[in-house]
Amino acid sequence: MCGLAGIVLGHQGHPDEQTLLAMRDVQRHRGPDEAGIYLAEGVGLAHRRLSIIDLTHGQQPMVDEQAGLALIYNGELYNFVSLRAELEALGIVFASHGDTEVVLRAWQQWGEACLSRFVGMFAFAIWNMRTQRVLLARDQIGIKPLHYGFTQAGDLVFASELKGLLAHPELERKLDPQALEDYLAFGYVPDPKCIYQGIFKLPPGHWLSWHAGEPVPLTHQYWDVPFNTDPRMGEAEASAKLRALLDDAVSSQMVADVPLGAFLSGGVDSSAVVASMTRIAAEPVNTCSIGFDHAGFDETAYARQVAKHLNTRHFEERVSSEDYDFLDMLAGMYDEPFADSSALPTWRVCQLARKHVTVALSGDGGDENFAGYRRYRLHAWESALRARLPLAVRKPLFGLLGKIYPKADWAPRPLRAKTTFQALACDDVEAYFRSVSITSTAMRQQLYSDSFKSELQGYNALSVFRGHAQHAPTQHPLSLAQYLDLKTWLPGDILTKVDRASMANSLEVRVPLLDHRMVEWASSLPPALKLKGGIGKYIFKKALEADLPHDVLYRTKMGFSVPLAAWLRGPLAKRVRDALLDGAVARSGYFDPNMLGKLVREHTEGRRDHSATLWSLLMLDAFLRRMQEPAVATPAQPPSKVSPAGSLA
Repeated sequence: MCGLAGIVLGHQGHPDEQTLLAMRDVQRHRGPDEAGIYLAEGVGLAHRRLSIIDLTHGQQPMVDEQAGLALIYNGELYNFVSLRAELEALGIVFASHGDTEVVLRAWQQWGEACLSRFVGMFAFAIWNMRTQRVLLARDQIGIKPLHYGFTQAGDLVFASELKGLLAHPELERKLDPQALEDYLAFGYVPDPKCIYQGIFKLPPGHWLSWHAGEPVPLTHQYWDVPFNTDPRMGEAEASAKLRALLDDAVSSQMVADVPLGAFLSGGVDSSAVVASMTRIAAEPVNTCSIGFDHAGFDETAYARQVAKHLNTRHFEERVSSEDYDFLDMLAGMYDEPFADSSALPTWRVCQLARKHVTVALSGDGGDENFAGYRRYRLHAWESALRARLPLAVRKPLFGLLGKIYPKADWAPRPLRAKTTFQALACDDVEAYFRSVSITSTAMRQQLYSDSFKSELQGYNALSVFRGHAQHAPTQHPLSLAQYLDLKTWLPGDILTKVDRASMANSLEVRVPLLDHRMVEWASSLPPALKLKGGIGKYIFKKALEADLPHDVLYRTKMGFSVPLAAWLRGPLAKRVRDALLDGAVARSGYFDPNMLGKLVREHTEGRRDHSATLWSLLMLDAFLRRMQEPAVATPAQPPSKVSPAGSLA
């Protein structure tokens, strides 16, 4: 993996080299092996490399003066060998052996149409010297990140991580009120927004181009999840196809010139990936697991069971349930507020894996592809109830019941009638939004100060879901919920979490279950093959019965999380009080101080479980404290030569 940074001027001249170096080297963790820079009239491109394939070649920026092109690229193309053969048949001669030059030549041959041919994870920028135009592109699923924005002088700047942009002294840091509302609802800031106004994330499956003098660039979508359901698909056919797709994706992603392994949690998805790797590999697979000293959050017994069953070379470490001393580090890692508490164990397992391998395969994506989350089952059940009564009847009836019925956070979800009544009063989109919101709309409205409500001007994070639902290729309740997750939760939370945690440890993580061909095919499955008899990921589990123990496949899903409620009532209680009552959150002016105090009291006294909201506010406090700090990196080496080692001229 790698780190990108670039500047395209909105006026004549050359970008400042020291600024470009700072943007590059603040991302050194993404590429500790090599660094390069390209400077020319109107443009500066910079790159940091983590060498994975073709270790002695593929230096970047890759420049071909004769073709008039310069490329910086972060990612892996898993079909680069076949693409290279196709391009060679067209008469193109290659000077290197890896996938970087394949990206360059594919764009040279096919332009933006090359994106639909790529299988992999990528974010890249190509500078066309002749047209003085830059193209930015991101992979279909959003596995690799790409941020961009404009300076006060009108220059386009872009980088893999937000910290790369913030290293530019002329980029304004002004918090976006709508992004903060999104964060308090979702626990992350969904694409294309960023926590700062005027800075954006290029959405998955999109590209943009820009030339000095043009308005803010428009993004263009080249791929979306199709959800073209094939009702003829039977169980036996689906199982066989699934195994073939899984093995093909895993096999293509096991290509590396450095040590390779896998994460193994003991859950279905990571176990499926390791089982496939075992079928393919000639040697025992390296697997890594993190355990907790809190029994309710520890899956290592299952991981050991799978490791023994598949004869892997297994590495395991245990993390204390009080391993919470890294909050400020997490805030720095994610650059904007990020409230997924599993970021901590994810960072830990990446740290463990990097001791043994440079590339690790992960099981991320199985739940989104095959309807594995518990919330899908509840949503499908509630949607069936909603379908029996028109909204005009449901809204006043269940809306009233939802208001008068007492709140019961302590009860199992099926017994929380207040939550169910509120969901039945909504349409499917709003109901699903409510189910994934970490802080309810009502609670957010109570939390916000009058001045912040005025800044929001009536904006509600529900509009994020409304916008995606408007363009969804399906209206089936289960498929629509999956689509919304694939557009928001997956890139905004899961993939962001894994990318930053892995790159902080200079580890490349690959996700075979998110090969976009697998995602396309999974979306075509009839919903009844994904959720059947109350069993989520039904067809996925059936297809793996020959490979994995039954109690691994069909045990209750635990998730990869930490004992958050206990932390916030115990060892983190003082930090929460300090942050919310007297810290950056308290002083921000965004929140009502009385409501903040009420949340702290109710949680610490055990009267309510506000752990998700309190954690999000704690991470916001860490972000706000860092917000005005400069993103500075001391160059790790003397200023790079303007003519990079990756030149093909």
